[in-house]
Amino acid sequence: MIRLAIRCRAEHADLALAQLMELAPTGVEEVRDGEIVEYAVYGPPGEIPELPDLQAAVGDDLVEVTTSEVADDWHERWKQFHGSVLIGDGARGFVLLRPTWEPSGEREDVVELVLDPGQAFGTGSHPTTRLCVDLLLDIAPERGESGGEVVDLGCGSGVLAIAAHKLGFGPIYACDFDPLSVEATEVNARLNDTPLAVERADLREGLPSLAPTVLANLMRPLLLEVCEKIAALPGDHGIERIILSGLLVEEADEISAAYAALGLTERRRVSDGGWTGLLLSH
Repeated sequence: MIRLAIRCRAEHADLALAQLMELAPTGVEEVRDGEIVEYAVYGPPGEIPELPDLQAAVGDDLVEVTTSEVADDWHERWKQFHGSVLIGDGARGFVLLRPTWEPSGEREDVVELVLDPGQAFGTGSHPTTRLCVDLLLDIAPERGESGGEVVDLGCGSGVLAIAAHKLGFGPIYACDFDPLSVEATEVNARLNDTPLAVERADLREGLPSLAPTVLANLMRPLLLEVCEKIAALPGDHGIERIILSGLLVEEADEISAAYAALGLTERRRVSDGGWTGLLLSH
């Protein structure tokens, strides 16, 4: 097994990640070190991107490319870096993101998701996922009430869609361009006994039917494209509130302003590890 890593400056992280995901769509590991971000992919020799392809894709944003061999037991050792994640506080409640190999917390005050880390995009431990879940807690309905319909644009492994259902929203529609993400979402939905409508969709080509609550954990360029497409819809877009993430801290003002033009006002901003999440509503 080979680990191929690229290092780039943080200000170019979204571009580098977008390019790398096109070359290695099954998932990318991320490590931040100050102003430098490292993205890594794993695979057998011959099944990971070639160095010239990476250099051509990332160009001047690239700082360094390294390759290293990974021990045969890496699948087991990898679990050490993907434990449970507890999100929330006593006032709003908690959400626990738990990989399949860890036992249940069995706490009444915790909404628990069990996730299969063998699928694309891991266990939801990335800061942008945690930020979105934290913002979902802000708008979750009271127990026994319905939060209404939700659309998750770019569902990854289904964490946000499943969390929304468990917090009282529904029905839930989720989509992603990557077929592995669609498969991962379906697997995780079954693990959590969560009814979801999931399908493959290219947001650059068009938007699915929207809902009063929209979740969009995407990178800046795609968030801007989605905003433009919403603005071009005839009549009222029907969005009452939207949670946005996938943003570096310095990108948040631009995205907030873009969506403000749709009549959606920023209500809360949260940041973690250089990333930002936004909650906007009418």
